[in-house]
Amino acid sequence: MVAGKWKWPVYHLFVGAIAILMLYPIIWLFMSSFKESRTIFATASQLVPQSWDFGNYAAGWAGVGGQPFAQFIVNSLIIVVLATIGAVISSALVAFGFGRLDFKGRNLWFALMMVTLMLPHDVVLVPQYIIFSKLEWLNSMKPIVIPNYFGAPFFIFLMIQFIRSIPIELDEAATIDGCDKFRLFYRIILPLIKPALATAAIFSFYWRWEDLIGPVLYLNSPQKYTVSMGLKMFLDSESGSNWGAMFAMSIVSLIPVVVVFFMFQKQIVEGISSSGLKG
Repeated sequence: MVAGKWKWPVYHLFVGAIAILMLYPIIWLFMSSFKESRTIFATASQLVPQSWDFGNYAAGWAGVGGQPFAQFIVNSLIIVVLATIGAVISSALVAFGFGRLDFKGRNLWFALMMVTLMLPHDVVLVPQYIIFSKLEWLNSMKPIVIPNYFGAPFFIFLMIQFIRSIPIELDEAATIDGCDKFRLFYRIILPLIKPALATAAIFSFYWRWEDLIGPVLYLNSPQKYTVSMGLKMFLDSESGSNWGAMFAMSIVSLIPVVVVFFMFQKQIVEGISSSGLKG
């Protein structure tokens, strides 16, 4: 009885300690954004600044390389929105084909699609760069956005698990009522896999927002840079890095991610748990 009485307090204390440990880097980053750049690493062991410098946010927002930081945010939002729309829609269509349509070689194509999940991203960087160079897509958002309109293997697999959990009798009833394949997909399947769609959209948002390799490879003009590249521009090995401004804008760049997480955390949990239990 005594053990049961102390079970939950000890559990919450343990979980709270782990949460604080995991959040400490973010807390340190936030506090360091109010320190002078020259004192950030000299006083790294001191969490609370001795003197609060709010100028880091003004300097960071003013931008770097002749570009305001707001421009980097706009560029990232354009890429994120377009890429997410393409990834979710195309993945849903492909998942519907694998989950509900019977065509020749379906198992082979599905196996090939699953193999790409184990393919390291670095392996395809050079071939992709050569292809996009031949297409004259360099220094544009096309190489970062357009590939998402051909489906993402992880999202396809996630949605297939949802589609396979939907009773096939619904398809048969809709077909009897006169629904063709597209209307079956649009009116029956899509509304029933909303958790998977939301999960795919959220993950796509996270991945595209934090992506650095793609913009570094394909974007050459500062006015087209994303948030990740804008943050990198605050670091200069020759003249001196503006750590304070970079930390301040790092906190600003985290705001969309945190907002999206708290708005859609229920969909994230539901989407992952449902796909795992019903697959």
